[in-house]
Amino acid sequence: MTQPRAKLWTKDFTIVSTVNFFVTLVFYLLIVIIGVYAVDEFGASTSQAGLVTGIFIVGSLIGRLLIGRFIEAIGRKKTLFIGIILFILTLLLYFVNFGITFLLITRLLHGIAGGMVGTATGTIVAQIIPAARKAEGIGYFSMSATLATAIGPFIGLYMTQHTDFQMIFIFSLALGVISLITAFFVDVPPLVVSVKTSEVKGFKLSNYIEPKALPIAVITLVVAFCYSSVLSFINFYAIEIDLVSTASFFFLVYSIAVLISRPITGRLMDLKGANFIMYPGFFLLAVGLFLLSSASISITLLLAGVLIGLGFGNMQSSTQAVAVKLTPPHRMGLATSTFFIFLDAGLGFGPYILGFIIPLTGFSNLYVILGIVALATSILYYFLHGKKERSGRTIMTGPTPDPN
Repeated sequence: MTQPRAKLWTKDFTIVSTVNFFVTLVFYLLIVIIGVYAVDEFGASTSQAGLVTGIFIVGSLIGRLLIGRFIEAIGRKKTLFIGIILFILTLLLYFVNFGITFLLITRLLHGIAGGMVGTATGTIVAQIIPAARKAEGIGYFSMSATLATAIGPFIGLYMTQHTDFQMIFIFSLALGVISLITAFFVDVPPLVVSVKTSEVKGFKLSNYIEPKALPIAVITLVVAFCYSSVLSFINFYAIEIDLVSTASFFFLVYSIAVLISRPITGRLMDLKGANFIMYPGFFLLAVGLFLLSSASISITLLLAGVLIGLGFGNMQSSTQAVAVKLTPPHRMGLATSTFFIFLDAGLGFGPYILGFIIPLTGFSNLYVILGIVALATSILYYFLHGKKERSGRTIMTGPTPDPN
């Protein structure tokens, strides 16, 4: 008889995904309004407003880097609670008006707390997903963030038109409190492992970055860098090509493409291996960027959004699944942290670097160049990970505990 499939949608999986959704929602809600808030409330310059917006990601990198090392020592559930409590406390700081410098500090601390929560949820969910459904489960979990990227900016922009900034901060605080209450009901199984003292003492790079996850994290960095050009500049490009009204639906169709495809691609990756998803992903991302570069009508712009969602959206969850599959259970926290550090670096620093290139190339040529970069990255992927896949399956370095 065929063995029944291990259960994926457990209470704990649902709770952790919900917490991740709320925390990510607050991030994307605030990121679209905080620059305007800085200008309106403090008379910030354009560069200061940009710094207020982006310094959250710098904080997130710091939080992930630090907590990745100590999460196993502190405990995964305890780390989640500490992160959410700090997340709530930093949200309270938005109500204090001490000038632009204080707002920058608030955003930095908020980012650190967000990085801690994100690393904790990613690590916990990687632990509680059955080993045989790892990629599928991470694909579903990642959809909680995908939904937040679509809903968060919509709520933020809607609230700026119908209420004041204080009400937006109150709403964000309420989501933080709901996340804390929800997290109380999650059960994280104990992880019984033997960790040598030499592994955790000292200032070795391996105490902060998981070496086994590094090759796939580099791939994540490059494709995130390519995608950051869309995330940050699609509105500017839409103004240039006179498709502003259509651009408001770009991330909606992107999210729909991801939501529909991820359950399928997650299962395919578990059955066929990462290469089965990654190589088409590079191609779809590149074609999407090429299409975007030549967009002159609405349907072309929206089709580009669909292809980029199918490409980058699925590569994002696939590379995360590879990172945790390649790592022993007791270093899963570091692997998750390493993955997100490189993802955040690509998304966060990409726009800053591309800002120097755009005046030389223009938006259209930039998307052509990045499409070529996406295709070339498939070659890098082959040497860093693709050729190491055996029989179509990702090699696992250690057993992943299955609480079910």
